[in-house]
Amino acid sequence: MSKDTDVAALERRLGKVHARQRLGIEDAHEAQVFGQGLNFFHIENWYSSHAVIRAVLQLTGLYGRGRRNAAHVRLTTNRVASHRLPSDFDGFRILHLSDLHADMSGGAMKRVRQLVCDLPYDLCVLTGDYRGKTFGPFKAALDTVEEVVAALRPPIFGVLGNHDTVRMVPRLEAMGVRMLMNECALVERGNARIHVAGVDDPHFFRADNIEKAAADIPDEAFSILLAHTPEIYRQAAHAGFDLMLAGHTHGGQICLPGQVPLTLSSDLPRRFGAGAWRYHGMAGYTSVGAGSSVVAVRLNCLPEITLHELRCGPAQ
Repeated sequence: MSKDTDVAALERRLGKVHARQRLGIEDAHEAQVFGQGLNFFHIENWYSSHAVIRAVLQLTGLYGRGRRNAAHVRLTTNRVASHRLPSDFDGFRILHLSDLHADMSGGAMKRVRQLVCDLPYDLCVLTGDYRGKTFGPFKAALDTVEEVVAALRPPIFGVLGNHDTVRMVPRLEAMGVRMLMNECALVERGNARIHVAGVDDPHFFRADNIEKAAADIPDEAFSILLAHTPEIYRQAAHAGFDLMLAGHTHGGQICLPGQVPLTLSSDLPRRFGAGAWRYHGMAGYTSVGAGSSVVAVRLNCLPEITLHELRCGPAQ
């Protein structure tokens, strides 16, 4: 597929404005270290960052342990209760995978495939960052993502992250992942339905459009927002979403004892940086991710995939 043909296909899929906006930002800024996006400094775009971090960890004797931890993906669970949830969806389970960084997290991806093999769930969502770098080739990353997706059961919804190019969308959808690019999908169970919306990356590319994604969601409907980063939690809550699922932060990835992050590389309060949280009546969950970014190490913050269970009843 030629570059021109690729652009034409993306314009048909996403609309001319969205496709050209995203591609233009990628061409101009995808390897930018300073400026652009919601925070000023982007360590993942700094060419020497991996070498510096690896050298420091080797000097402190923590590198080997960090490498082993990076492959030790765990399954976590989260209960989300809402009086707005239709009774037919009581007990509905959502498998949440985020930040695979598949081409630099081989051991973790093997562990993910083992964990999901016999796992019971009704819907799977992927909240972005499929490749390791923020620029350059992505075929190797998607080859490994395809192995993971092959172990999953549909329906599968996904969004893009700040490490992802919009050119990934056609192949991800060919795998069976329905990419929500400022779009919304219906999920039906029995005689009821809920809405699942997804936005393009809000962090670096700032291509999210909540208004467009939520345009067709009735006020009384139970709705879920998928976004790569929780940084847009205020907009999501005020748009009326009941649940927001995100990732991006890695929970810090390299943390002090007690899972205290050195940095979240995000513009948000630390209580939103990992796990379950609430804001203005909206439930939220920030996955610490299944893969690792910049360097495939984890300290005091094990990688995860999460099984969310929706229940009818008052919020906890």
